[in-house]
Amino acid sequence: MSMPFYVPPEQLIKDRAEFARKGIARGNPIVALEYEDGILLIGENPSRSLHKIAEIYDRVAFAGVGRYNEFETLRVGGVRYADIKGFNYARADVTGKGLANAYSQTVGQIFTHEVKPYEVEILVAEVGETTSDYHLYHVLFDGTLRDEEGFATLGGDEEQLRERLSAAYEGDMSFASALSAAVDVIEAVLDREVPADAWEAAVLDRNLTRRKFRRITPKEITTART
Repeated sequence: MSMPFYVPPEQLIKDRAEFARKGIARGNPIVALEYEDGILLIGENPSRSLHKIAEIYDRVAFAGVGRYNEFETLRVGGVRYADIKGFNYARADVTGKGLANAYSQTVGQIFTHEVKPYEVEILVAEVGETTSDYHLYHVLFDGTLRDEEGFATLGGDEEQLRERLSAAYEGDMSFASALSAAVDVIEAVLDREVPADAWEAAVLDRNLTRRKFRRITPKEITTART
């Protein structure tokens, strides 16, 4: 009977992390920016039906990069979690923090115990009545949870994205300024122009009625570039 190969736990974790990072880096980047009336989420996505940015609940949105089937499974699970909690308790009890904690536990469990980790990073965004009630929760491939301030980046060359976005971001930006800055930063990192109809963008707008999520049209993106 042959003996199984022994792999030190620290090497196993390192290999899994490297595997996940490579898969995520191949994905087109997504950025999220807080602006005066809400939160903007935008990234390149030529598909009109396979969304990387979506509504989860009244004030909560989701964005994912990496393997589509994996972050789509997480999105669907998040919708179910929110619906059940909102039905059993109250709609106000569904929060971005609660959803992000649930995602963190799920992704961390998969990273630690499954043979293949999820090759995904996800973002949970939430708006409130004032800018101090805006939240961006970034869940990494190993379940690490970050509470981002002002803006967040997912996928691609994240270091370059954060550097450029940090330079472009200003507090209390208008929607037009935030959209223009996000488009410029992503195109600068990609080193090419993205057609207006190849963007996927949405906002959580605090001025809307109960459901705050709204998708951005190619026309609005074209206008922001002029």
